Amino acid sequence: MVAGLKSLAVIGIGGVLMAMIALVGGCTALLSARRQEQLLLPLIALAAGSLLGGSLFHMLPQGIAALGPRLVGLWIAGGFWSFLALEQGLHWHHSHRHPGPSSPPVSLLILVGDALHNFIGGLGIASTYLVNPAAGLAAWLAAAAHELPQELGDYGVLRHAGWSRQRALRWNVLSALTFPLGGVVAWWCSGVLPLPGLVLFAAGNFLYIAASDLVPEIKARSSLGEALIGFVAFTSGLLLLLALALGES
Repeated sequence: MVAGLKSLAVIGIGGVLMAMIALVGGCTALLSARRQEQLLLPLIALAAGSLLGGSLFHMLPQGIAALGPRLVGLWIAGGFWSFLALEQGLHWHHSHRHPGPSSPPVSLLILVGDALHNFIGGLGIASTYLVNPAAGLAAWLAAAAHELPQELGDYGVLRHAGWSRQRALRWNVLSALTFPLGGVVAWWCSGVLPLPGLVLFAAGNFLYIAASDLVPEIKARSSLGEALIGFVAFTSGLLLLLALALGES
């Protein structure tokens, strides 16, 4: 009982901290547009490397140890497919650079999509923690690295659509609170949920976000200096998660 409550406390605290990253958009008011652009590339590249590292070095080994090869592939494919379906179904794609003109309905779709994204993320990362706490921490760090550029982009879209600073921040935080909700659901239903499968499902989510949303942003940079910055930041994220994996063994 005590161990279960401790897990709930860790999952709850981690979920709230992840949700608070949504406040990072408000910090952009303190930075010039040029400074925001300079920070965005290394953040995106670091997130891409971290998500790939979290998936390949932490989540995949946990799932493979518990399930057969065929089931591993099915769960990963399901995680990858679900995020593609989410983005296609809502006609929305994360914008990490300069958001284009946006109507209020599109802004609402962004919030709905972000809420679903965060709920699935909370479910998967909490499941990873319940299977292996060290792997769960690594998955949380990888997801947090992705949340920084994502929340900056979402906040920018809402502001560009005419939302006030307070309203954009408030709704961004509310949509982010589905992350701790997903974590609590994973804890509450841990006795009946296929936790190893959900770990692999979340790994598929990570692979999709990195490959579809983030890596193309890195490759789109034309100058040699930007390409080098992106490559170094990407490699740093990958190596950081590898180091954490080696520390577990």
